Amino acid sequence: MEVSDLDRRELAELRRGEPWFPAAFVAFERIWSGQPTAADWEAITPFTHGRWDADRRARVAGEAGQRNDDAAAVYYSAGAVDPETVRSALGHLQAPVLLLACEYDVGLPPKRAAEYAGLFPRAELAVQPGAGHYPWLDDPEWFVETMAGFLR
Repeated sequence: MEVSDLDRRELAELRRGEPWFPAAFVAFERIWSGQPTAADWEAITPFTHGRWDADRRARVAGEAGQRNDDAAAVYYSAGAVDPETVRSALGHLQAPVLLLACEYDVGLPPKRAAEYAGLFPRAELAVQPGAGHYPWLDDPEWFVETMAGFLR
C-alpha cells in the first residue's frame, strides 16, 4: 500500500491556517516535484507534529544527533521487506491489534491506516485528534488512555 503525494497534500491542506504553513508547504511542493533540497526535508517538520510551538521546536532541535542514518538507510532500502510475505503473515495473525493513526500524520494518513488495519483479522483503528506523527507528545493523556484501554 502506498501513501501518495495526494494523500499527504490533503492532510497538509488541513494545516493552512498555521503560521508556518506557507514556507513548509512550498518545501513540500518541491519534494513532491522530485526536486527537493536538503533544507526542504527540514522545512516540512512542522507537518509531522500536531502543534509547532517553542517547546516542540526545542525538542526537535535536541533530537538532531539521535538519528542512526545507517539504520535508516537499511530500513528504507529496496528489498528490505517483501510486501507479499508481510501481508500474508499479517493476515494470519490472530492476536488483537491496535493500529493508532493520527489526524494530521503525513507519514501515515488515517485513511491509509484504515487500509493497513484491514490487513489484520482482528484490528482496531484509533485516530488521535489533532496529532501528528508523535501521538505521545501531542496528547499524552489520550495516547495513554487509548493504549491502556486496548491492553485491558
